[in-house]
Amino acid sequence: MDTMKRRTRLVHAGGQRSRFGEVSEGMFLTQGYRYASAEQAEQRFKDCGDDEYIYSRYSNPTVRMFEERIASLEGAEDAFATASGMAAVNAALMSSLKTGDHIVSARALFGSCLYIVETVLPRFGIEVTMVDGTRLDEWEAAIRPDTKAIFFETISNPTLEVIDIAAVSGLARARNAQVFVDNVFATPVFQDSFDLGADVLIYSATKHIDGQGRCLGGVVLGTRSFIRDTLEPFLKHTGGALSPFNAWVMLKSMETLSLRCEAQARSAASLAASLADHPKLSRVIYPFAGNHPQHEVARRQMTAGGTVLSLELRGGKDAAFRFLNALELIIISNNLGDAKSLVTHPATTTHQRLSEEDRAVLGISGGLVRVSVGLEDPEDILDDLLRALTMA
Repeated sequence: MDTMKRRTRLVHAGGQRSRFGEVSEGMFLTQGYRYASAEQAEQRFKDCGDDEYIYSRYSNPTVRMFEERIASLEGAEDAFATASGMAAVNAALMSSLKTGDHIVSARALFGSCLYIVETVLPRFGIEVTMVDGTRLDEWEAAIRPDTKAIFFETISNPTLEVIDIAAVSGLARARNAQVFVDNVFATPVFQDSFDLGADVLIYSATKHIDGQGRCLGGVVLGTRSFIRDTLEPFLKHTGGALSPFNAWVMLKSMETLSLRCEAQARSAASLAASLADHPKLSRVIYPFAGNHPQHEVARRQMTAGGTVLSLELRGGKDAAFRFLNALELIIISNNLGDAKSLVTHPATTTHQRLSEEDRAVLGISGGLVRVSVGLEDPEDILDDLLRALTMA
């Protein structure tokens, strides 16, 4: 399967079949597993094999199929699925760091990621240095000989800054620091983060992987040693397990992941071009647009610009709210990667916890809105946006 193309792996990789020979993967909604004898139970707890199970907080056949499929897709040695994307971020970092360690993180992050980096890690005596992720000189100055980890979103939420993964990874590798990347916006379809130098890859499966707004989930990918020796013990004992039902939904969604993301990215690129010179907008942010500050990096790293664009309306929050409330097709919601087009106002939702000064540093103004482009006809999406802009 590893020699097959991406779309083939998305349909077939990681499949396990019961004695019934089902075509669609089975859903194993079970908490525990039967043992033929006390001796077998003892042996499993000593050394559980790849196709043996103890308890679904540890592992589950359906969850394992999801893990194997996405590991095959990304070219990772192994993966561990979690209850949500934030559970994945938290577990990846907390399992790897201890009191006295030092981590360097990009400043432009999703609000909950910022909370973990700025609030949770320091509570445990972990030193954090924040940098402008687009500035290699800041990374170079911040990474020390004792730095244990580097963390960033490959495309930041919501201002869509693009970080040069290969360059930052090179700086980290010179100091023996591990590179942890959240690749949600670039998706598994448009970017091969391991090839660019990442050590640990994190996804919120809630977004594009599910893609239809149904289930929460997350996944961490890396070497087998990292997944089994570092991450697995932490997750097994702290309980951030993915539900077998949610894993089954993710498995079925992955069959169409490439088709969905490619269609959504084409629409997003078209919308960004159509809105580029709109008089009501001071900025249209899209990674593949020629005026994006890191568009050359984006085109070097990615095969498409992604499914999300951000718009900054002239007139600030009042104009943004009038725009949002005038939309008829696009739904106001703080999720992304859905089959339905969604829009949110980051300053009052995902990043409302930040001070006005901190939001200004990140470029999150009152007029900024983030648009996740769905699978509707792009002409209908554009008509809705243009109609709402007349009300802004």
